[in-house]
Amino acid sequence: MIDKRVKDLAAAVAGIRDGATVLCGGFGTVGEPTELTEALLDLGIRNLTVVANNAGTGKTGIARLIKEGRVRKVICSYPRTADPHVFEAAYKAGSIELDLVPQGTLTERLRAAGAGIGGFYTPTAAGTQLAEGKETRVFDGKTYVLEKPLRGDVALIRALKADRWGNLVYRKSARNFNPVMATAADLTVVQVKEIVELGSLDPEAIVTPSIFVDRVVQVA
Repeated sequence: MIDKRVKDLAAAVAGIRDGATVLCGGFGTVGEPTELTEALLDLGIRNLTVVANNAGTGKTGIARLIKEGRVRKVICSYPRTADPHVFEAAYKAGSIELDLVPQGTLTERLRAAGAGIGGFYTPTAAGTQLAEGKETRVFDGKTYVLEKPLRGDVALIRALKADRWGNLVYRKSARNFNPVMATAADLTVVQVKEIVELGSLDPEAIVTPSIFVDRVVQVA
């Protein structure tokens, strides 16, 4: 019997190791898997590379990982959010690296990883510092930059509901980076508000099918 439910947050993040590349869903705090992210602290792991839309807000989630010195590098689009003081302090102190990736490019790199695509060309960032050292080509007189897939060792995502197989539905704009990240990691761990009976989710409403999900934990 397929059952991807785990009993608690500790079981959900078990086995994640030092130096892992962690994909964290969310747009600011919307859809961010805060409890899963903070559960990494109890593992004692360090030197993480965090891939997210932003570099943490306030003092929770990604920001807390950074404050505790667990993050070596952040790959994101918006390092400055409504309250980015934790990241800014770490960056100014030289204790963290930043790889800035335009938002559309970040999403497509994740999608490419999930789809098994070896790379793609985009005009975004052509002629800027973000394109330095990258291969470029000209198509119809316009310069494009080669971008490569971005894959994680683990994806921590947040959904509204799941069944025991791991089929997922999201709540409104919390469906931001979560679905694409679920496809782009070796291990996908999901926190949900509610776990429902198998067959009760409308198939037309399922955004992330169970094949991409490895563990599901309910967080009130």
